[in-house]
Amino acid sequence: MYTAYFGLTENPFSLTPDPRFLFMSQRHREALAHLLYGMGEKGGFVLLTGEVGTGKTTLCRSLLDQVPEGVEVALVLNPKQTAFELVASLCDELKIAYPAGTDSLKVLIDLLNLHLLDIHAKGRRTVLIIDEAQNLSIDVLEQVRLLTNLETATSKLLQILLIGQPELQTKMSRPELRQLGQRITARYHLTPLLPEETVAYVQHRLEVAGCKRHLFTQGALRLVHRLSGGIPRLINTICDRALLGAYARQREKVDRPLLHKAASEVMGPSLLLPRRRMIGWALALWVCLLLWAGWYFLSPMYTEKPLVSEAGAPPVQSPAVPAQSRDSETTRPKAQRPLTSPQSVPAAAKAITPEPSGKDRPASTENRKDPEILGKLLTADSAATQMDAAFATLLKAWNAPYPILPGMTPCDRAAKTGLRCFSDRGNWTTLKHLNRPAILELIDREQRRHYVAVTRMADRRVTLNVGGQTVVLDQAAVEPFWFGDFTLLWKPPLLTAPVLKEGDRGPDVLWLRAQLSRAHGIPVSDRDAAAANGSSPNSRFDENLKKQVMEFQRNNFVKPDGIVGEQTLIQLNRATAGDTIPLLCTPHPVE
Repeated sequence: MYTAYFGLTENPFSLTPDPRFLFMSQRHREALAHLLYGMGEKGGFVLLTGEVGTGKTTLCRSLLDQVPEGVEVALVLNPKQTAFELVASLCDELKIAYPAGTDSLKVLIDLLNLHLLDIHAKGRRTVLIIDEAQNLSIDVLEQVRLLTNLETATSKLLQILLIGQPELQTKMSRPELRQLGQRITARYHLTPLLPEETVAYVQHRLEVAGCKRHLFTQGALRLVHRLSGGIPRLINTICDRALLGAYARQREKVDRPLLHKAASEVMGPSLLLPRRRMIGWALALWVCLLLWAGWYFLSPMYTEKPLVSEAGAPPVQSPAVPAQSRDSETTRPKAQRPLTSPQSVPAAAKAITPEPSGKDRPASTENRKDPEILGKLLTADSAATQMDAAFATLLKAWNAPYPILPGMTPCDRAAKTGLRCFSDRGNWTTLKHLNRPAILELIDREQRRHYVAVTRMADRRVTLNVGGQTVVLDQAAVEPFWFGDFTLLWKPPLLTAPVLKEGDRGPDVLWLRAQLSRAHGIPVSDRDAAAANGSSPNSRFDENLKKQVMEFQRNNFVKPDGIVGEQTLIQLNRATAGDTIPLLCTPHPVE
């Protein structure tokens, strides 16, 4: 109804599990990696759980779009079955013929075993996926365990992925299922989205539906997260109703009052009221704590405490010190002066102070997770966080000058040095996988945009260049200002076509084959790579090369579509360039 009004090609917040709308947060990427691991050669029994509406089924649909070559998949969507019905469903999915009207579980198991042995002999694998697995009964789960006994001397014939709600974990911990629990090779629990991920999630779905405008105010997006708890299904429901309300009122954007009304219509006022009460109680508690703190620290009986020596000796009453003596305290030698209180040091100054190491580190260091540190740095000099300053830092990491050429964009200027911009939206995991210094687009609390370069990531700390100052902060201190937009630089190869795909021919394909060989550690000389001409059989992008590309993409967290685009070229460049390119993480993280 509102799609045409907002210029959308389709409903962005439909509840159907369309893989195109899947937003890959860090946890969703990790969950998908666990499922892909379960499909791999060394996979076995993988358990994925998550709260209702966190996107488990959508992840499952996305997984089916990325099934590796040589894998047969049996998907069971209705687990409320008996043990016999489950095995029969498995046979139906694998197209195994069995006698009509049979009620013998042994007959089905024998036929299934023969089929799996035949598949194994052909070098292929079989994977069983059970969605909503929390509905499996104890008897059926025991039958699932027995299915894992179908094996050869060296490998399992059936790999199993169980996807369900948290109750599945509780059920699996029961004593009678301990044998099944011991066979699980990987577990992962999918949690709701973080506040900044909720913002990126909403914009991601809008962009997939054809709209790149911001249809929700920042206040409305924060309220979406608070009301939904970061559950994607609730986010969809609330945002869909809010856009309908904006359409009915002929509004261009959804603000907080409109979204709150939409949420009350979807969730009911009774569900919103407890949240208000919780906020009220929280405010009352904070007031009480502030009053107590003021009484404690300002009361004379606490401010005039006797001194106690470090050795625990009885307090010694010191004589009154004249005002003149106190005033002359600044004339004491440096070693005798009292230490400055940590509270007197500005937060921004703490952030740029080098961190001591080893035994010299003070007991109380700066709070690197405090978002106010970055907030103060951004507002200190907004001119120093403009795009040109960030690009100059990025090009310095590439040992390249930043050419001052009027009338050109920063990316055009970078192209003059042989580098190309790649802009996208993601999270810290996205940056780790691309593994290049990047420019983050930050938005302060006054909705002003800033551009800072991130040049290093280690553990959960990032090194930023903010207006010429190098600071090391925890990721949590950056996340309130970063909504996923970034730009990085990479060195493109000299190819005639921007994209390589199945059916292409020529020297570009020969180059691709050589790069894939180098990425796998196979030495290829430039002379050998250029020896073949366009008529060589290797100069055709055939099905086998597509499989190699897809395998490389899966190993480097790129969508395995077999098409060599920018992201695949960036990863090929990283895998083959050695130490000639700057890296964000060293070594490249493996997840």
